[in-house]
Parts: sequence; C-alpha cells; structure tokens
Amino acid sequence: MNPTASNVLKDGAKCKVVGGTHAGKSGVVKDIKTSKTGAITITVLQADGNRFKTLAKNVEIK
Repeated sequence: MNPTASNVLKDGAKCKVVGGTHAGKSGVVKDIKTSKTGAITITVLQADGNRFKTLAKNVEIK
C-alpha cells in the first residue's frame, strides 16, 4: 500500500492487488483488520463474488 493510500483505505474502496499471491486481481475492500503484530489485512470482494484475504501493503487503491 502506498503512503498516500493509507488515508483512503476503507470499506467500499476499489482496489487492485499489485503484489503477493493474488497479484493482478481487483475488487472492493470489505473488511479491514489489524493483527497483534501490526500487519493490516483486508478482504477483497471481486466482481464475480469471490473473496480473498491479502495484506494491505500489497494493495493499490484506485
């Protein structure tokens, strides 16, 4: 996640995954969690209804 996007990361934001296992996929942010270690994870809902979890650092907000 780039530094300027940290202010707009919220439920309903459109995003594209640019790194990690799900690179190249896109969708809508649905769930934002912060782990005990401080890593931010999000659930992304794709247009076809599939969901997956990824780290926020791998996401670019559109």
